[in-house]
Amino acid sequence: ILPTIVGSLPYLRHIFITEKVTIVHGHSAFSSLAHEALFIASLLDIPSVFTDHSLFGFSDASAIVTNEFLKYSLVNTSHTICVSHTGKENTVLRSGVKAEKVSVIPNAIDSVRFSPQTQIDTSQTEIELCDSSETNYHHRDEDTDYHLNFMKKRRVRSVTIVVGSRLVYRKGIDLLAIILPIICTKPCKIGNTWIQIDFIIAGDGPKRILLEEVIEKHNLQQRVEMLGELQHSDIRDKLLIKGDIFLNTSLTEAFCMAIVEAVSCGLTVVSTNVGGISEVLPAKFIFLVEPNVDAILDGIYKAVEGVVTGTRASAEECNQFVRQAYNWTQVAARTEKVYSAITQTKIPPLQKKVRNLWECGRIAGPIMGVLYLACHYWCIFLALWSHYVT
Repeated sequence: ILPTIVGSLPYLRHIFITEKVTIVHGHSAFSSLAHEALFIASLLDIPSVFTDHSLFGFSDASAIVTNEFLKYSLVNTSHTICVSHTGKENTVLRSGVKAEKVSVIPNAIDSVRFSPQTQIDTSQTEIELCDSSETNYHHRDEDTDYHLNFMKKRRVRSVTIVVGSRLVYRKGIDLLAIILPIICTKPCKIGNTWIQIDFIIAGDGPKRILLEEVIEKHNLQQRVEMLGELQHSDIRDKLLIKGDIFLNTSLTEAFCMAIVEAVSCGLTVVSTNVGGISEVLPAKFIFLVEPNVDAILDGIYKAVEGVVTGTRASAEECNQFVRQAYNWTQVAARTEKVYSAITQTKIPPLQKKVRNLWECGRIAGPIMGVLYLACHYWCIFLALWSHYVT
C-alpha cells in the first residue's frame, strides 16, 4: 500500500492543484485509489469525504487488515458518509472515527429507468412465448405432454422468482442452492389454484457451479433459468420485469440496491433481515426473514400468496414510493450540505494530523506519522521544483 501512495503522490498532487480541486470524495473501503486521494488531499489541506458502502466483520484476516487501514485513512478525513444507520455503527466501530463526523445518506436509483412492466413489454413477452412454443412443438416428450395435460385438468398459476446478485458466499448462494429443489418439487396450492414457481437467476461468481450442479442433479432445467452476468442496463428488461418476486438471500448487506430496483419495477421482495436491509423498505413492500432455509421458504410462500391473491401493493405504488424516497435530487442535496459544512470547518494543522496518525497504533501509528511527514516534505520539494522549472 505505502509504495502506491508514494508513487501516486506527484500525479494526484498535480491534478488537484492544476484542476483547482476544492473537495476530494472517495468511495469504497477496497478502493486503493480512493484512500490515496484522501491521504494526499490531507497533505494539501483539501477537505475530503469518504463514503463507505459495505459492512465488515472483526474476526477474519481480510476484515482485520481492512479495518486497520481504514482507521489510518479516515483519521484525517474531514467527513464520512454511510448508506445506512447500521453501516454507520459498523464504520464507527471499525475505524474509530467520531460518530458526529459520520452522516447517513442512502443510495438512490432512477425510478424512470426501473419502471414496472408496460403493455409494450407484455406484448413482446407474449410474442417470445409464442415463438418458443412453436419452435418446441415438434420436440415434446412424454413428460412435457403429461405436464400440459396436468395444466389443462387443473387450474395452474405460474409465479416467477428472480434472483440478481454476485454468486458468492456472502450473498447466501448456499441457502439458495438448498431452496431451489424444495420450491420446484413441492406442490403449492392457494385456494383452488395450483402454483408453479419458477426461477430466473442472473449473476456470476464462484458459487455458480454449485447452482448448476443442483439444477442438473434435480432435473430443474425447465424450472430454473441461468442468465449469467448481466450489464446494469439490461437488468430491468432481461430480469426484473420477467418476475413477480425478487429473492435476496444475503448474509450481510449495508443497503442492497437490488431490492430497491426490484420494488421500483413493481416486484414483491423477500429478503434476509441482515445489516441495514430493514431500514430500506417498509413492510408493505418486503417480507423480511431470518437467514435460514425454513424462514426463507416461509417468506417465499407468503409472498406467492400475496402475489396470487393480489393483496400486495400495486406496481405503480411501488414505483411511486421509490421515486419519492430514493431519488438522486434528495441525495445530491444532502451530500451538498456535507460539502458546505466541511468547507467551513477549520483545517487542522500539520502537528495535529501527524499526532492523529501517531496515536492510531503503537507500531503502525508512528510509522504512518513518519510517512506522513516524509510525504509532506516531498510535497514542499515538488512545489519548489515546479517553481524552479517554470
